[in-house]
Amino acid sequence: MVNRLIKRVIAISFLVCCLVVLQPFALLHAASYPPIRDTNGNGLAITSSEYATKIGKAILDKGGNAIDAAVAVGYVLAVTHPAAGNIGGGGFALIHLANGENVALDFRETAPLAATRDMYLDTKGNVIPNASTIGHLAAGVPGTVKGMSAMLDKYGTKKLGELIQPAIDLAENGFVITDRQAETMLEVKEHFAKFASSRRYFLKKDGSTYQGGDILVQKDLAKTLKLIQKEGESAFYQGKIADLIVEDMKNNGGIITKEDLAQYKVIWRKPVVGTYRGYQIVSMSPPSSGGTHLIQILNIMENANIKALGFNSSQTIRLMVEAMRQAYADRAVFMGDPDFFPIPLDTLLSKEYAKKIYANIQKTSRALSSKNIKAGLGIIKEEKAINPNAKGFKEGNHTTHYSVVDKWGNAVSVTYTI
Repeated sequence: MVNRLIKRVIAISFLVCCLVVLQPFALLHAASYPPIRDTNGNGLAITSSEYATKIGKAILDKGGNAIDAAVAVGYVLAVTHPAAGNIGGGGFALIHLANGENVALDFRETAPLAATRDMYLDTKGNVIPNASTIGHLAAGVPGTVKGMSAMLDKYGTKKLGELIQPAIDLAENGFVITDRQAETMLEVKEHFAKFASSRRYFLKKDGSTYQGGDILVQKDLAKTLKLIQKEGESAFYQGKIADLIVEDMKNNGGIITKEDLAQYKVIWRKPVVGTYRGYQIVSMSPPSSGGTHLIQILNIMENANIKALGFNSSQTIRLMVEAMRQAYADRAVFMGDPDFFPIPLDTLLSKEYAKKIYANIQKTSRALSSKNIKAGLGIIKEEKAINPNAKGFKEGNHTTHYSVVDKWGNAVSVTYTI
């Protein structure tokens, strides 16, 4: 049924692949390419893709601002960096405006309304292997399309139709697969083979993977992008694309509904702010944990005389490692979604808390034993713990990041993934 709909209207195999196959494998490395320089003072985009970097620069050269270029880059990466760039995932954007204002945009995926805390457990309470990472049940409600529109509507100067056109051209005409992309596609070949859409999309007719230098043409994705170009975000969240997503979910054990898509909202948030040796640090606030703990780590490091210890010395590296270990311990226990749980941000970001962590690290010249790395150091009350029994978790390579700066002093930093 879905395949017939895809042929008649649009095919969303790209989106389905993003949602259900590529989540655990989002590290498609970019190839090395000649540096792209800002020779005219209009600004620059820094991305994981030569195509995206060039298009971001082109938008700036045509008079677009950093927000315009960031939106164009986001859509191009959905084509040229298909394991992390996306229209079927979500992310965060940090925007610095030329007037000095800093704003943060949360367009991460959300859980479907039908999601439950035990949905990835079997009847005995054991975790079902891969259930939360591969397959339709693993998918969250996507936020990227709405996130791009939100940035553009509030701070951009150009129309979506112009900014999305380069991505459409690349999807329709193809782009060159890099050697590293080919290697990673080979690594996840068995997962591509599990789904008809990903087999058709990312494998050749003989079942082999693409090689470096091959051209990947994505006609279905081009059709999807054209619908977004024509109808805006409504095509994705209320229109034909939404209908196809829901139909595919119903046929394959997923739980995302039309209501989930229609109700999705981005959230404008206040960034977290800190200082490091006189420099102001502005970063993404929760539910992202990165910004909070980046500032926490810098607060800890600020207590040390790095110049005296020496760059890359064993003492400096040890201090960095221990600062990160404490930050990750705190992250596992105290971080969560601020819309549902109170997070002790004031303490986590405080200089006094960092001094106590530094003092604990300095109690020995060796690596701290795990028992001496206690989340909160007993300073943050236990009732503040969101995950009191957390033991930490394995990090994945599940994201891509890009930054854009324009000639007026606007800057955009985006991290998004599937």
